Amino acid sequence: MPSSESTFTHASSQTPWTYGLAQKTLRTCSDWENNRLPIVRPKHGERAPPIKTQARGATILPNFVGLIFQVHNGKIYNDVRITEDMVGHKLGEFSATRKRFTYKQTKNK
Repeated sequence: MPSSESTFTHASSQTPWTYGLAQKTLRTCSDWENNRLPIVRPKHGERAPPIKTQARGATILPNFVGLIFQVHNGKIYNDVRITEDMVGHKLGEFSATRKRFTYKQTKNK
């Protein structure tokens, strides 16, 4: 093969920039800007019922602040009250799926 006719390019220059990103991910990013999610706010003095969800991978949006979610951990639903520090994180980060390890204390004889 003569070198004058063939050109070699690196594989990364041939891949599009959206490689690995699904359209669902791009659509979710646009929802961040508009906050069009149907979250019903309670009236002043009323308490909103907690929102029960198994979507541990859901991103916490700014309009979720002050709401209570019940996030499933595989066995039960844990209450998670959303604060401003949690914005941008995932719901599953605040509902542990494993028990904390504790040492058993033995009696000295």
